[in-house]
Amino acid sequence: MINIEAAKNLPIENRYKYMLLLLEGQLSSEKNIYANLSNASAIIYAIMDKLNWSGFYFMREGELVLGPFQGKPACNRITVGKGVCGAAVAERAVQRIANVHEFPGHIACDGASNSEIVIPIIKDGEVYGVLDIDSFEFNTFTELEEEYLIKFVEKLNKYIDWTQL
Repeated sequence: MINIEAAKNLPIENRYKYMLLLLEGQLSSEKNIYANLSNASAIIYAIMDKLNWSGFYFMREGELVLGPFQGKPACNRITVGKGVCGAAVAERAVQRIANVHEFPGHIACDGASNSEIVIPIIKDGEVYGVLDIDSFEFNTFTELEEEYLIKFVEKLNKYIDWTQL
């Protein structure tokens, strides 16, 4: 059983370390890719503050297609190079956006989102998709969140064979 309540009173960096431990436990004990990705998005959503969406988009025939997530319904498809997720794929780089309304070409799947961080999922030189996290507050994501979310994706890469998607 996953104990999310244990993290509620921890200092923020310790919460993020706990988030990585929860993910490691999930990935090391389950082999189904969809179960793992569903719980991965739920772990982020439960541990991080001020979120209104956390989830995945995966590359399919040259565009990003919605994967497991937590939050309100989202855009089904995103063109590479469009919006924050598409920029992360096109640039193969993390996108940490303090105010999405100022991001050129931002795609508003949920009008309540005000800041966003997107971590591209790259393994063996190939982009498989993105981890996308939205917040209802401005300036939510700092270097600390970026550091731990990159580690989160690195753990996913350690356990998941993305070619099985």
